[in-house]
Amino acid sequence: MTDKPQHFLIIAGEASGDLHGSMLVSEIKMCLPEARFTGMGGARMQKAGVDRLFGIERMGAVGFVEVLWDFFHYYNVYRTLMKEIATRSYDAIILIDYPTLNLRLAKQARRFDYPVFFFISPQIWAWRKGRIRTIRESVSKMFVILPFEEKLYLDAGVDAEFLGHPFVDLVRPSLTREESQKKYSLSPKLKTIGLLPGSRMNEINSLLNVMVQAAEKIRAELGSCRFLLPVADSIDPDLIRQRLGDNPLGIQLIEGQSYDVMNSCDMLIIASGSATLEAGIIGCPMVIIYKLNPLTYFLAKLLVNAPLVGLVNIVAEEEVVPELIQNQVTAENISAEVLAVLRAPEKEKAIRDRLLKIKNTLGKPGVMKVVAKRISVFMDRLSANEKTPI
Repeated sequence: MTDKPQHFLIIAGEASGDLHGSMLVSEIKMCLPEARFTGMGGARMQKAGVDRLFGIERMGAVGFVEVLWDFFHYYNVYRTLMKEIATRSYDAIILIDYPTLNLRLAKQARRFDYPVFFFISPQIWAWRKGRIRTIRESVSKMFVILPFEEKLYLDAGVDAEFLGHPFVDLVRPSLTREESQKKYSLSPKLKTIGLLPGSRMNEINSLLNVMVQAAEKIRAELGSCRFLLPVADSIDPDLIRQRLGDNPLGIQLIEGQSYDVMNSCDMLIIASGSATLEAGIIGCPMVIIYKLNPLTYFLAKLLVNAPLVGLVNIVAEEEVVPELIQNQVTAENISAEVLAVLRAPEKEKAIRDRLLKIKNTLGKPGVMKVVAKRISVFMDRLSANEKTPI
């Protein structure tokens, strides 16, 4: 153990990073009980003991254009954290995902000789591969969460390690399929479709209406069916109720409990993002939809080189479930993809079987515990002036 309490600057910028950050802080405290944490995160990280300089409530914009609307806030966060690093008040920096900000902070951190741990690596395999030089020069240890990423980083000279994906621990429905169907008053004789428009308001704004329109077409074709909409913790349920108005389809809003909802559904209409991998681990068929501000999408196309957008498909390295992108995101296309699965039981079973195989590639439970141990060992060795790599 080290002689003095370690003080970490830890930065997360989104709800998923807040969750991972809170778990990592808790596990590091098990290894380094006196450790202190300061930085940026959400309510979970604060509860775990992080002294917050900033919250993440205004940090969830997606895309170039969306960030411009709140540019001065983002710039203030950036400048403040850069100055914080320059105080030399910390023993190490922990950066969680959020590469647009965190890679800049990593460069600043290395200028002041901080050890830098990066958890959830930038997607260099998809876009801006030139960032690998910055990562190699500024990150002490990269913890990747997708199995194919480790080799990409190692080949580029980055000290990277795949220890597993945190979803292996996190994605666990609290109820069986039968129990959740009973809880939500669902009939096994009727098809149930989940609507998951995302956890950010800009996703709700761009996707909810087309999801509801698709649901109308699905109901018209199937006659009787049920629709569930789990509301993310970051979204006010009353805003969704207002958007649904009279709600003639009887869409059932459920606050939280997204894993139980996924587990009770026959099919999902889901916004592209980490939720697609969560649904894949549970084994629920889905159609992934992805739509950005037109200018943001145009700019992204110039930079991104990835044939797949859905995380569950990226991990599988093939299109296991259909993806609808930008102009393809129409009620007609969505409903057609959903009905193609619901009307073909053998297709639905094949998708479920393939999705469950993906889970086996994501590592074993206890990921955060191992990452925390790696960090604590590094800090112990550093304090003893040992240079042995972890």
